[in-house]
Amino acid sequence: MDAAQNNNPGALSWRLSSHPITLLTFLAFRISSVLIYFLGLWIIHSMIMIFIITILLLAADFYYLKNIAGRRLVGLRWWNEVNSQTGESQWVFESSDPATKIVNSTDSRFFWLALYLQPVLWLLLAILALVRLQFLWLPLVVIALVLTIMNTLAFSRCDKFGQASNLAGSALGTTNLAGSIASNMFSRFLTRN
Repeated sequence: MDAAQNNNPGALSWRLSSHPITLLTFLAFRISSVLIYFLGLWIIHSMIMIFIITILLLAADFYYLKNIAGRRLVGLRWWNEVNSQTGESQWVFESSDPATKIVNSTDSRFFWLALYLQPVLWLLLAILALVRLQFLWLPLVVIALVLTIMNTLAFSRCDKFGQASNLAGSALGTTNLAGSIASNMFSRFLTRN
């Protein structure tokens, strides 16, 4: 019975991934920055070393997610272009053609769960830092929140709210309502910048 459940498409088993090395590297970057920060709070008391290592891991996670994992796991990519004449910034979103790129449901589930879980973890760590009155750690947490929320918003926008709408729609019971709420919220946020 256990083996049959693990072989279901979309099961959370890295062995069912179409790109297991990409998936494991993606998850390692996502987990390692939070783990190093958490260990820094409780075990290692060298704030400078933890700050530098966590920033490097967050930067590597941001780059890897944006340029490699998003493209290979779910067929999505985003970037920002600046018009050299006007100086205006424009977001560019790219998704692969569903006819040519078949997205593995296991890869997709891991990707979206990790994408949305990371900012929540950093938000909880920010609250923990405030409760424990450790204000020196807040700049690091704010940097982590900015980087993780930026990727989350960009990939949600890039996906044209397909995955986010389905997830929210199943929770609310109507896909159209969730899609329109998410669409309006993200488009207002991204067009302000």
